[in-house]
Amino acid sequence: MKQIPQANIEKLKRDRMTSPPIRFILLTISAVLSGIVVQGFLNPGHLYPGGIGSVTLLIQRIGKKYMDVTIPYGPVNIALNLIPIYIGFRYLGKKFTAYSCFNIVLASVFADVMPRITITTDPLLLSIFGGILYGLASALCLWVDATAGGTDFISIYLSAQKGIDAWNTILGFNVALLIVAGLLFGWKAALYSIIFQFAFTQTLHVTYHKYQQQTLFIITKYPEEICEAIYEVSNHGATILDGKGSYKKTELEVIYSIVSRGDVPKIMKVVHMIDADAFVNSIRTEQVKGYFYQKPTE
Repeated sequence: MKQIPQANIEKLKRDRMTSPPIRFILLTISAVLSGIVVQGFLNPGHLYPGGIGSVTLLIQRIGKKYMDVTIPYGPVNIALNLIPIYIGFRYLGKKFTAYSCFNIVLASVFADVMPRITITTDPLLLSIFGGILYGLASALCLWVDATAGGTDFISIYLSAQKGIDAWNTILGFNVALLIVAGLLFGWKAALYSIIFQFAFTQTLHVTYHKYQQQTLFIITKYPEEICEAIYEVSNHGATILDGKGSYKKTELEVIYSIVSRGDVPKIMKVVHMIDADAFVNSIRTEQVKGYFYQKPTE
């Protein structure tokens, strides 16, 4: 019987991203990137990032155009985040919300104190690369169990409660906000902002996998040991199916399991530790009905 030392299991389960120093460093980098996006991409291109950021910029630009008043970004952004922060505190965890508040405040400060940066005047380039950079800033927060605020809180709440990948749903709501911006300030910037939002959403899809699911089919000589290891590493169960090879007619066991996509690299390692000859087929899962374990936020 193949067994993995418990120390190896604990090493795979340990998440180095959650140590406080790493969290503060990555959240600070995220805040700096957010400030760069505001002053280097959003303001020069008159773009809108969606969610609370869009509402903040709309208020700023309405004040400037219609009332000739300069409204600072930080206080408005923090005030508009109060309801999402309450949702986070109430349903997602105190530590999660506290780290998120740190990022929200810091990003708001950087957005005000940074000078405007002229990177390019091409609105398409500003839309695409601004969206990618903004997505990376949000992903840095999500990697350390925090968020950049605004609709991220709502998206994570929906993902945790409903078990769905909600980023595309949030994209739909953001498009509605951009329609308002188009009516007030012109459609060119609003349409380019949709490209910005798409680039942002796709960047999150690529870089953050916690609320995405993956189906694993594992053919192995050690099904019981691998099932136990999957549960130890990821808290996800598995089903053992009877199989038969079509060529050699060999009787074998097939493990069927649905896991969080972020856990797949750890599971691949533990499967290789137990059975180096195991055959693994990993398939993206679009939807799961029924109970599916999600690691709770703190």
